Amino acid sequence: MESDQYVEKIRKFNRTYANVLGKIDQQIYNQAFSLTEARVITEIHHGNGCTATEVREKLGIDRGYMSRMLQRFEEENIILKKQSSEDKRQYALFLTKDGENIYEDLVEHARRGVDSMIHPLSKHDLSRMVAAMEIIESVYSKPYSSASEVLIRPFQPGDVGYVAHLHGRIYDKTYKFGQMFEYYVMRGLADFMTNPDGGELWVAEVNGGIVGSIAITKSSDTVAQLRWFILDESFQGRGIGKKLVETALSFCREKNYAHVFLWTVSTLESARYIYRKYNFKLTEEKPNDEWSETKLIEERWDLDLH
Repeated sequence: MESDQYVEKIRKFNRTYANVLGKIDQQIYNQAFSLTEARVITEIHHGNGCTATEVREKLGIDRGYMSRMLQRFEEENIILKKQSSEDKRQYALFLTKDGENIYEDLVEHARRGVDSMIHPLSKHDLSRMVAAMEIIESVYSKPYSSASEVLIRPFQPGDVGYVAHLHGRIYDKTYKFGQMFEYYVMRGLADFMTNPDGGELWVAEVNGGIVGSIAITKSSDTVAQLRWFILDESFQGRGIGKKLVETALSFCREKNYAHVFLWTVSTLESARYIYRKYNFKLTEEKPNDEWSETKLIEERWDLDLH
């Protein structure tokens, strides 16, 4: 069968990958908390106010084991439970101050361990490896559908021009933005290509065609800017925009940015809805009469990541 060649290649990769993971687990997580416990603490940190069910289902943890773990964490003042006002059977989970300190220790220990493991790699090999990891992560985590295959991946040669095209086409057709907006997008993308350090650009593909994009650019050592977030309106409502934003915010946390901001306009309701969902706050407004026949209101939205 045609699939046999892929099965064997995947099995071979899996054996190598399992050996690498084993070394990481042994060298990095061999401390007071097991790998599973460290992952639960990390999920509670990132999903501030998440429920035990959400964490358990995401990590695939046995219900009884999860219950005992959380009981221990509560007794040791690592987590705090707050009963949900909507469902009395559910409790929102938060890390206490001690829990946050433990999380920071886990992160620092893991960073040192991974840094020592990748130190022998060349910059080129490291870049290739991380790009491959991101592709595997996005492919494996996406919902499979025979009708549409969705992929969030880092940009490749040829993508940047299409991102500019997508902005120009959609914003002119839907919002009547003029040529100056497309120039503004192209100029920003050209600057990013010249100096991409601290940032990344991703595209969303559906059945092999690019339908959206998002990027992170470095504003300072601690502040990032979210840019070029766009999704063809024909593909809205499928969770693709959410995946793009989550990819960008995960990248910000991996790069240790403390804050991220973005600029949008008040007419982009779908995008503004997503920004609110991820706790961005509207912090600034200013008029813009360069991109459209009608006056626009530009908005700055900010999010603290710590």
